[in-house]
Amino acid sequence: MRHVVSATPVVLGGALVIPAGLLMQRKGIPAEQGGWSADAAARARVEQMAMRAVMEAERALGHDVFDVSAQKCGWDVTSVPKTEGGTPSLPTRHIEVKGRAKGQSTITVTRNEILYGLNQADKFILAIVLVDGDKHEGPFYVRQPFTQEPEWAETSKNLDLGQLLAKAVAPGASL
Repeated sequence: MRHVVSATPVVLGGALVIPAGLLMQRKGIPAEQGGWSADAAARARVEQMAMRAVMEAERALGHDVFDVSAQKCGWDVTSVPKTEGGTPSLPTRHIEVKGRAKGQSTITVTRNEILYGLNQADKFILAIVLVDGDKHEGPFYVRQPFTQEPEWAETSKNLDLGQLLAKAVAPGASL
C-alpha cells in the first residue's frame, strides 16, 4: 500500500481483435466458399436438407426412420430395418447427420457424438451431406469414424472432410 500512487493511468499499448470470419464476410466471401455465416437460418436450412436426405435414403432401403435429434442422445436418426417374421433382419442403425455447405473443409463433432460412436461401434454411422444451394450430394456414410476417446477437457473435435469422404460409402453399401 505504501507504493501505490494515485495518478492518471498511462496507456502503453492497445490491440484491436477482429474475427477472421467477419473480415471474410466484409470482403464478400460467401459461407459456401469458406466464409463466415452469422445467419443461423442458413445453417439450419443446411442441417434440415441433410436430415431429409439421410431419412429419404434410409426409407429407400426399406427402413423405418425416426428423427431423434431433439433428444440429444448422441445421434440424429434411428433407422430400424424392416422385420422378417418378427425378428429384425439387421441391427438398428444410429446415424449422426452432418450437413455442410459445399466447399467447407471440416466437420465438427461433439464429445457426446464421439463417445456414442465408440460405444456403439457397428450401429453408429456418420452421415455427411454436402449442400449446394437447393441441391445436395450424398449422403455419404462413414462407419466407425472415431478411433479414440476425446481428451478429458475436449468438448468437440474438427475432422477433415476430405479424409472422411475418402472412407465413405453409399447408404446401401454400408449394410
